[in-house]
Amino acid sequence: MAVTDPTAAPSLPAHPDPQLDAILAGSLAHELSYAIGGPFHLLLPDRFDANAVAFTAVLDEFGVEGYVYYAKKANKAAVWIERCALSGTGVDIASAGELQSALGHGVRGEHLVITGPAKADALLRVAVLQGCLIAVDALDELDRVIAQARSAGRPARVLLRRLPPAQPHSRFGLDEGALETALVRCREAGVTMEGFSFHLSGYDPLMRAQLAAELVDLCLKARTLGLRADRISIGGGFAVDYTGAEHWERFLRDQRPEHYHAGKSFGPADFYPYHSPVAGPDALRAILTTGGLAGRLREAGVMLLMEPGRALLDGAGCTVFRVQGVKDRPGYGIVTVDGSSLSLSEQWFNSEYLPDPVLLPAQESASEPYAACVGGATCLESDMVTWRKVRFPTRPGFGDLLVYPNTAGYQMDSNESPFHELPLPPKVVLDTAGGTTRWRFDRHPLA
Repeated sequence: MAVTDPTAAPSLPAHPDPQLDAILAGSLAHELSYAIGGPFHLLLPDRFDANAVAFTAVLDEFGVEGYVYYAKKANKAAVWIERCALSGTGVDIASAGELQSALGHGVRGEHLVITGPAKADALLRVAVLQGCLIAVDALDELDRVIAQARSAGRPARVLLRRLPPAQPHSRFGLDEGALETALVRCREAGVTMEGFSFHLSGYDPLMRAQLAAELVDLCLKARTLGLRADRISIGGGFAVDYTGAEHWERFLRDQRPEHYHAGKSFGPADFYPYHSPVAGPDALRAILTTGGLAGRLREAGVMLLMEPGRALLDGAGCTVFRVQGVKDRPGYGIVTVDGSSLSLSEQWFNSEYLPDPVLLPAQESASEPYAACVGGATCLESDMVTWRKVRFPTRPGFGDLLVYPNTAGYQMDSNESPFHELPLPPKVVLDTAGGTTRWRFDRHPLA
């Protein structure tokens, strides 16, 4: 069945990735699919290492003292924490399970920052004992941190989280009055108050830089009370650039309900910004440039902390499904794969993971281009891995593979579920050091 332009959605190819293309050009993906018997995720730890180095290089470029924490929630694979432990990169965690995993992989307590709202006492107790930095979100939480520190007989390390004035309805952070009270309590209790942080939604470098400048002023004020206050955390919010500007602009301009299975409708605001002209380390560079923030940090002797997740995982993995069947419908087809949409977590946000999947045929085919959506293997109408009618170069067939590129950041396991007792896609770590490619399954602590 040939494809006509009104049938398929505008294409949205991911940026070229010659290294991944070379890996997929061989037989490895098909062999893994056969051995695993289901979908799987490929992980490229060298990309993670390179992304972390790139963030640190920007700090060095501006002469700013800083520290990078990997936001563990972006991907639960053990390999990223292993890399953090080896390189000295920090880890941002928000639960006792994440804390146990990080410590179990060798990350030192002083290299961990504990975020999240209203933390459990069990988490706070271990955090204090291990010397972790704790982002305090409320006055009652500060009181519980102080109680844990007294019980442990050692001071707690804290950041006070500021409620963003530009986002007053955020559920994260202390307003001005609560901050004033918290500073006094920290001084009276002998808390090691190391500075301030914020939780800011969105990817605007200007807004992040402006709030960072306010935190520098708060540090100077806190020092007049005898508090240490020598660092600030600007959190995450470093966008990833998945596709070129021309592809993204055309997609947003031309996409319409008939490009989707069952007339599914999405507005531009429903999608992650898959093209970002300022992304990753460049976004950090923009933040440091705005309003002379880098100079203010150096002058005030304030360290800049950050918690990127998606940006450290840029290009660090992909997701592979095997085609289990194809049915023709008027003008397009429905491909069913051996997993579910729960393994691409953008569906969690009632959205769509937009970079085009790449078809890896099991054997050569001479068929014409073919438009198809992609459904999961469950008995739910809504289990659509891709609602869009994607234009494939040939008609997919049983045993072919669909590779979704650049899925390591938030897509692989934020919404996973063994629904229907379908196995969760395992994570396969590819080690390309020394010019050879070897693989292993991701492992748990101390395994």
